[in-house]
Amino acid sequence: MKSRGSKKRSWCFNCRKKPQTMDSDLSDQETTNDAEPMDSLVTSLADQKFMYDLLVIGGGSGGLAAAKEAVNLGASVAVFDYVIPSPRGTTWGLGGTCVNVGCIPKKLMHQAALLGEAVHESTSYGWQLPDPKTIKHDWEALRTAVQNHIKSVNWTTRVDLRTKKVEYINAHAYFKDEHTLCGVMKNGEEKMFTARNILIAVGGRPKYPNIPGALEHGITSDDIFSLEKAPGKTLIIGAGYIGLECAGFLNGLGYDATVMVRSIILRGFDQQMANLVAEEMERRGVHFIYQAKPSKVEKQSDGRRLVHWVDKNGQVHQDVFDTVLFAIGRKALTEELKPGNINLKLVPETGKIDAVHEQTNIPHIYAVGDVLHKKPELTPVAIHAGRLLARRLFGNSTQQMDYTNVATTVFSPLEYGCVGLSEEAAIAIHGDEKIEVYHMYYKPTEFFIPQKDISHCYLKVIAFKDGDERVLGLHFVGPHAGEVIQGFSAAINCNLTFPKLKDTVGIHPTVAEEFTRVSITKRSGFDPKPQSCCS
Repeated sequence: MKSRGSKKRSWCFNCRKKPQTMDSDLSDQETTNDAEPMDSLVTSLADQKFMYDLLVIGGGSGGLAAAKEAVNLGASVAVFDYVIPSPRGTTWGLGGTCVNVGCIPKKLMHQAALLGEAVHESTSYGWQLPDPKTIKHDWEALRTAVQNHIKSVNWTTRVDLRTKKVEYINAHAYFKDEHTLCGVMKNGEEKMFTARNILIAVGGRPKYPNIPGALEHGITSDDIFSLEKAPGKTLIIGAGYIGLECAGFLNGLGYDATVMVRSIILRGFDQQMANLVAEEMERRGVHFIYQAKPSKVEKQSDGRRLVHWVDKNGQVHQDVFDTVLFAIGRKALTEELKPGNINLKLVPETGKIDAVHEQTNIPHIYAVGDVLHKKPELTPVAIHAGRLLARRLFGNSTQQMDYTNVATTVFSPLEYGCVGLSEEAAIAIHGDEKIEVYHMYYKPTEFFIPQKDISHCYLKVIAFKDGDERVLGLHFVGPHAGEVIQGFSAAINCNLTFPKLKDTVGIHPTVAEEFTRVSITKRSGFDPKPQSCCS
């Protein structure tokens, strides 16, 4: 359903020539042009009613993808983006969480840690280096390099919007009515903007626990990538993927890292794989405090943080850290939009939007990305959903976003990639007797010479036991897990079966080929450890 206003517009926003309201237009037309049919009048006036075909709230991955796709299809589009500083005062430019305080800086710091590991291993391969104990990491140099890259992406994003004729409005937006957004500029001035369609793509921000000293003395992933000084001994509170990734790269860079776990590791992921990730991190030197909750954070006279926590038995403990990083989940930024002004329905517990095909309870207001209830909080998901929505709105498309079988990777020191159902979910949905779990440990060739520990290099395939033996889930812990699982995610979305997986010829010697060699089932009880490199 392409917007009628996308090709013909009766006014110029750049000149700030606002159109008349629909009511005044209709009144004039009724008295001066009685011969024109009423239906065509309303259609013509509806074309002039709104300043834009689409207003996007949020300049992150999903919002920008939708905006650019809509413009390509002839729509007039503007994007609001405004970053509220973190409690620590951290702020950033256009591009959203992924570019500024998420995927990109995280992967760069993960890579820095992997390079440090490779430097120490290289002596086994004949490289002559100074005493490895004298090799030090420069946090300030890494932070500067990462931030310079982020700023270059911010600039490229601004230029891209300008080139594609997407209006960029650096203002905090909230709903005035169902078709009107109020933009609060940096100087406090408020301006009104109207649109036929509105897209909510505001994402979320990290949560803080409601304990004394958390806001004053703690940081989150919003702050870690731009810290002026090295974080030193760090306590990471939370064992989701953000907490584990931060702990992993900090440990890899040479900083003492401790993870406090309230209940389980990597909630929502396959728990066998999650525990392998944690065990490998512990083997590498990351400390874990299990079944504990922080109760207070105090700043000492030397600037360090004294953290108090309570264990499962009610015992109180304390220790001193240089940095306390909270990674206990994220809050959708929907309340800031004043949803009550338009009766926008939110999920009470989370503030998220339970949309149907990205459509909220208000037909012309949509949402994509991390604000959606029970949808994967992943950048590529938001991008794809945003593009498909724009095509439905302005390109006569009917294609809907498929949120099933979305691959993801935890960039822990030994990475964990997965797609499809976890073993627990497969059993819960289909029953234990209807599924088969194939598994194996394997030996990465590059681990041989430096004699690296292979005890946590493991994969499993979850499939139907009978019928066509369709694959339901693939899980891989090992080097380059993200690169490995990407190709298999395409296969599983093409209804990969276990026989077809076994008929696939692997690339030797790679870690990805191990999926084509797996044959032992958990049900059999046979040892899944490898006997040789080519067995």
